[in-house]
Amino acid sequence: MKKITGIIAAMLSGLLISQMAVAEEKVLKMSTTTSTQASGLLDVLLPVLEKDTGIKVKVIAKGTGAAIRDGKDGNVDVIFVHAKGREEQFVAEGYGTKRYAVMHNDFVILGPQSDQAKIHGTKDAAAALKKVAEAGAPFISRGDDSGTHTKEQALWQATGLPMETVTAEIVKKGKKVEVTSAHPAGSGEWYFSVGQGMGKTLTIADEKQAYTLADRGTYIKYKFGREVPIDLDVQCEGDPLLANPYGVIPVNPKKHPHVKYELAKEFAQWITSEKGQNVIGSYRLLDKQLFYPDAL
Repeated sequence: MKKITGIIAAMLSGLLISQMAVAEEKVLKMSTTTSTQASGLLDVLLPVLEKDTGIKVKVIAKGTGAAIRDGKDGNVDVIFVHAKGREEQFVAEGYGTKRYAVMHNDFVILGPQSDQAKIHGTKDAAAALKKVAEAGAPFISRGDDSGTHTKEQALWQATGLPMETVTAEIVKKGKKVEVTSAHPAGSGEWYFSVGQGMGKTLTIADEKQAYTLADRGTYIKYKFGREVPIDLDVQCEGDPLLANPYGVIPVNPKKHPHVKYELAKEFAQWITSEKGQNVIGSYRLLDKQLFYPDAL
């Protein structure tokens, strides 16, 4: 009898360990841009994912550059970011297996109501930034190697203004990181690189009544979703250069054998499926659509 009881106990113990292992295998580590988290999208998307697939996602939100570094270092299983050129390079260099186009929104150039540079209502983003520079109007840059920072630098390059490249040391989550960026030459009196995320950058721009570049989703949240809204308006929008596509990329197990590639692939396939895309397309913040599906 004792022998049978021992066998049953061993079987139950083995079953419990097996179930724990399965549960552990369903936890995915994802590094993603702050905008997907700050917008509230992940709070809606991930519970549906878990219900459909059993996959739980541990979210690490940071700038796109830092998220891509997480993928290169094998610190996560999948990245979900918005800097298409850098994403494609990530795959080309063998760090990711495939870029899955997920969704897009857009960037907007914000500024105070006084609009010192007189750019309100314009649709040419490069021309608008050139006017900001010519007016010497204060401009706040994230300066944090994020997707937004990458887009901002591309827009400054498109202005045709003389550029200078600067390397600065910023602190991200308690760690010192060097960030190299390009901005207009001789802009020291009006251009401020703060090395912060989108939310803090918007707050600083609001305090200084300055211009800045932001993704529309975070702007909507800070303008319409807070008891004390920021006092900045959309001054320039609608330029194709302001498009902001997001992609998901599983980390390549050939580079990092420990990553949960099959789980990351399942996540990528779900988020680009009809179900995942419908969740993204139907998400609203204050009755405003923030993201538009790209996979359907």
